[in-house]
Amino acid sequence: MTAVPTPLAPLAAVKRISLWRRYLRRPLGVVALAVFAFVVAVAVLAPWLAPFDPNLVDFRITRAAPGGEHLLGGDSAGRDVLSRLLHGARTTLYGAVITCAAGVLLGVPAGVAAGYFGGVTDRVCSWISDALQSVPGMIVLLVVAAGTGQDFTVLMVALGVFLAPGYYRITRARALAVRREPYIDAARVAGVTNPRILRTHMLRAVYAPIVVQTALTAGIAVGMQAGLQFLGIGSASTPSWGQMMNDGFQTMLTQPLILLWPSIALGVTIAALAFIGSTLADLISVRADQPSRRSRGAVRRELSTSSQVPSGVHVHEVCALRVENLRVGYATESGVKEVVRGVSLDAAPGEVLGIVGESGSGKTQTIFAVLDLLPAGGTAVADDIRVAGQAVDKRALGRSIGYVPQEPMSNLDPCYTIEHHLVEPLRHVHGLSKADARARAREVLVRVGITDPDRVLRSYPHQISGGMAQRVLIAGAVAGRPALLVADEPTTALDVTVQAEVLELLRELQQEYGMALVIVTHNFGVVADICDRVVVMKDGRIVETGAVEQIFRQPADLYTAELISASLDDTEGRHELDELARVGGEDETR
Repeated sequence: MTAVPTPLAPLAAVKRISLWRRYLRRPLGVVALAVFAFVVAVAVLAPWLAPFDPNLVDFRITRAAPGGEHLLGGDSAGRDVLSRLLHGARTTLYGAVITCAAGVLLGVPAGVAAGYFGGVTDRVCSWISDALQSVPGMIVLLVVAAGTGQDFTVLMVALGVFLAPGYYRITRARALAVRREPYIDAARVAGVTNPRILRTHMLRAVYAPIVVQTALTAGIAVGMQAGLQFLGIGSASTPSWGQMMNDGFQTMLTQPLILLWPSIALGVTIAALAFIGSTLADLISVRADQPSRRSRGAVRRELSTSSQVPSGVHVHEVCALRVENLRVGYATESGVKEVVRGVSLDAAPGEVLGIVGESGSGKTQTIFAVLDLLPAGGTAVADDIRVAGQAVDKRALGRSIGYVPQEPMSNLDPCYTIEHHLVEPLRHVHGLSKADARARAREVLVRVGITDPDRVLRSYPHQISGGMAQRVLIAGAVAGRPALLVADEPTTALDVTVQAEVLELLRELQQEYGMALVIVTHNFGVVADICDRVVVMKDGRIVETGAVEQIFRQPADLYTAELISASLDDTEGRHELDELARVGGEDETR
């Protein structure tokens, strides 16, 4: 059976292209890459670039100053320094390649297997990795050199073994994060074998950190092999920068230039690799593209030219939320992709507004623009966004605006107790003392229906159920008594019984505190249960808005009728709605 297709497959090429283009925007990284490419070119072309045989001895140029045919002079044995420097680059890069290859071949498979299988495999591999890190590597390398007759290749393989734990740690961490992804479970269910999953799915997920680690490991390998050669390890007939530095060190007081040239070459190469690695690490650590000011400005200008205000917008004189002509766009390779197109909506104090639409309709992007939670690369432009009559800014979050996200467990930090989650915002945003904040947290937990608040406050997220975690998020959202409460698919991850309880709780809190409540959902059943008014979105636009009863009785748009029909159970009411959609709407009851 073939492997289940994964979203990473088509995205991998896109990410590599995007990474390369973002890398070229970093001047320091580009300079470092150019320097390293020059070193590689010199190493490859050394036999043709070197003016002399690197081991040719001419006693007439012993410790000679630079000049004439010998541009960098001669060393203490009468050999041309430039020729040995060029050939030394070959030795240095060959050793770095052998070291990195050994580290990758040992560390990457072990890290992926340990992260994927866990259990005994993880413990054994981690123990071996820790043991290698605790061994004094330089002493072992000297022993290996003595036992192998100073074989350079074997010595570099041994160095790669000691650097393998670096690869192991990063691949294990990445594998631990990926192994519970839905596409991995789908591959298992489809009967894909573990070796194939490791090869086609898990290894693909660790490509990027391996590239970063290899750049850094190569720099370490170059420095360590130079140190070994400086100590006299290796064949005297093989030119290397470390041996040249040893020779220069012995004549440093009388002929310092002999030490200068290999030191510069070594330092520049290591620095180039370090800057390449740090640039890659900086780019890869930010999973989404960070747009430049120029690109953000271009998106804003594009969105401004697409300004459009839909007619028939319901406007309250006093609004808990008002959004006028909102546009949201993202910069792509083919131009600006507009995902919200001229959305205008409002909610009155004490009103429950539903924003409903299928996936990709733009409803969540609309709310994220209001909350300033758009992903990196997203740009929002609006004529006006106000909450409780005030322009929205970061200070409104936690004060005027409360937010209940979907997936309650993923929105609670497993490192902190529930008390920390509730108390810290009250202290730092609302300025309450620790005692007052804890009392307020306990009070809201009781209000959202938690009967043992003291135990819950002491608990960590994994110690409570999903329904209780959702109640905790609701408690945190209303603890500051906001004017507007936004709930983004608040019942998606809950079972039917708990969904009904959560919806009832939201309605009670909204009425008790006099808040406006905005519920983002794809389910018209939720709208029917709790909302006063509904906004229907499709393809980033509002296709219909009105009172819930009116929308259910006589939907003006066929898309709305289809959503209602898809959300309700197969009952008599549903058949009536289907008939309404076909005939264009009649004055029927649900």
